[in-house]
Amino acid sequence: MSMLGSLTRSMRPLVERHPRLAMAYRHYCDLEHLARMPVTTPFGFKFIGPEAMQSGVFEPDEVRVVQLILRESDALINVGANVGYYCCFALQSSRAVLAVEPVPNNLRVLYRNLLANGWGDRAEVVPVAVGAQRGLVEIFGGGTAASLVEGWAGIPSAYRQTVPLARLDDIVGERYDDQRCFILIDVEGAELGVLRGASRLLDLGRAPKPIWMVEVAIDEHFPMGIKINPNLRETFEMFERAGYAVGAVGPTLARVSYDAVREIARTGINTLNSHNFVFADAARLDALIAALGATG
Repeated sequence: MSMLGSLTRSMRPLVERHPRLAMAYRHYCDLEHLARMPVTTPFGFKFIGPEAMQSGVFEPDEVRVVQLILRESDALINVGANVGYYCCFALQSSRAVLAVEPVPNNLRVLYRNLLANGWGDRAEVVPVAVGAQRGLVEIFGGGTAASLVEGWAGIPSAYRQTVPLARLDDIVGERYDDQRCFILIDVEGAELGVLRGASRLLDLGRAPKPIWMVEVAIDEHFPMGIKINPNLRETFEMFERAGYAVGAVGPTLARVSYDAVREIARTGINTLNSHNFVFADAARLDALIAALGATG
């Protein structure tokens, strides 16, 4: 642990009693990553970030799925790229990368990770939040938990900053129309807004059809009083209308029916043991499920 990290953690009980001091404390916690030196991960790339990422134990099931999908992809579009963990996997595999991330401190670490590996000229970084419209928006928190949803994961409303907002269709444009795209979305509760601004990418007739992996919280991290994701049904049904099958990421990739999702939304009872989901056409999803079974 760095000296800055030790100092900020020892101060936490005191500063949390004072809102302005607490904001400054969180800001310096976010900056802690900047004080670190890159380490070589077990995957072979250099990285600055949370220790779980540096040691290679972060989201092991998701990493297996990402690596498998990247094998048959030409480009990764990473919305909510954070400090670039999954971007590094794509760049290591010589895939094109479009990283979209709005939080300034995350971007600083992302830039360092790209440069540490000599990838500064191989990735495109767009420093915006993504939603259904264009403009400015407030984002709450920092690090891996930053969200456009006020009250997300208990983040105080005072811990906020203004960032630009853009539509994914506008960011991507036509540049990947003839390529096999892998679209990875991790936006902490704001998934529906991203999809509403991605109608061109979700077009039923688009070919080749992208593969998507989307983090969708079902019954955790929501502001107080919200027990189940209020956008759950609509989020999944956008993919259903676009002709996608869905699989839940876990030790294996398990098929999920849209009716099961509708039942969760109706009853408030979560029957899915996952918060990351892969959306692909049925044949490609079956192939991914088989491949994961063969390597599991």
